[in-house]
Amino acid sequence: MNTSLPRDLVPAVIGVLVRRGADFASAEDAVQEALIRALRTWPDDPPRDPKGWLVAAAWHRFLDAARAEASRRGRELAVEAEPAPGPVPARDDTLRLYFLCAHPALPPNQAVALTLRAVGGLTTRQIAAAHLVPEATMAQRISRAKRRIAGLPLDRPGGLATVLRVLYLVFNEGYGGDVDLAAEAIRLARRLAALTGEPEAAGLLALMLLHHARRASRTGPGGRLVPLAEQDRSRWDTALITEGVAVLQGALARDRLGEYQAQAAIAALHADAPSTAATDWVQIVEWYDELLALTASPVVRLNRAVAVGEADGAPAGLAALAEVDPGLPRYAAAAAYLHERAGDRARAAALYAEAARAATSVPERDHLTREAARVRRPPRS
Repeated sequence: MNTSLPRDLVPAVIGVLVRRGADFASAEDAVQEALIRALRTWPDDPPRDPKGWLVAAAWHRFLDAARAEASRRGRELAVEAEPAPGPVPARDDTLRLYFLCAHPALPPNQAVALTLRAVGGLTTRQIAAAHLVPEATMAQRISRAKRRIAGLPLDRPGGLATVLRVLYLVFNEGYGGDVDLAAEAIRLARRLAALTGEPEAAGLLALMLLHHARRASRTGPGGRLVPLAEQDRSRWDTALITEGVAVLQGALARDRLGEYQAQAAIAALHADAPSTAATDWVQIVEWYDELLALTASPVVRLNRAVAVGEADGAPAGLAALAEVDPGLPRYAAAAAYLHERAGDRARAAALYAEAARAATSVPERDHLTREAARVRRPPRS
């Protein structure tokens, strides 16, 4: 059975239950129970109407829970209002659930978890495994998120920028457990782009596809980090690159540039180049200029300085880096790279070591430590 089918139906089913009178938290719980049952029974006995099956199973689960709360008259009214059996109206609440789960009242980690539950259709156990945290911890996180948005109607959501940021966070969570969060974010981004028709939603999808295309080449044996310049480009997924470029071109043709489109354009230039040396660094710097105009982000300014060093030489890159706050994460790593290109190996080694000490992951720390050791060795004559 295609396990993505019942998960794809989750937002629409939650929407049906909410319109029938269930509150969001109870509806989401009931649909999760129905989804678990579907994943267990559908392989041997697939329903003729999957959505109708999920709606019926979730609604009865909700009614069971409501009856158990006999002291709460509001729930009893919902029990009395059970609709007659019949076809489920064709209405898709997916988009509104995206926006509700990305509500500004939610901190990012709760918004990500709730999006994966309500829109992605993942179980708490799957989300916990993907984030490498105990299931109880993730259950508490999701419960807090649902409490925060309790009582908020579906017509008072967050903005598109918040939804896109949440999906980008999902994509960047990494890979773990039995759910690939990067692949899940791409699946959700495809749906969001199709539902909204917004160029920035398409830009985010393109960015994800282009980054994901390089996934196989990013790590070596034992999880060793492989930087872009050393990656085996024959291992890049050309189908994903082709799709990402096509999606990006369609978004750019709308002439409403946003930050995700600009980031995707930079990723596309990297994907199109046969090597680091053959990369169109001048055009990458131009796209970083566009991105800076859109975001004024210190991280963008840092990355731009490295690109300037590639396009115009290390001294120019160091001059651009002088405009960046030295306290910024990965500043030392960028400075080390540019100083090495400028021929100052001693300074580069010290900076690589400093960057290693500040690294936030073991693979990054190990990579920077190796770089420090490498530049300390005398160059071969």
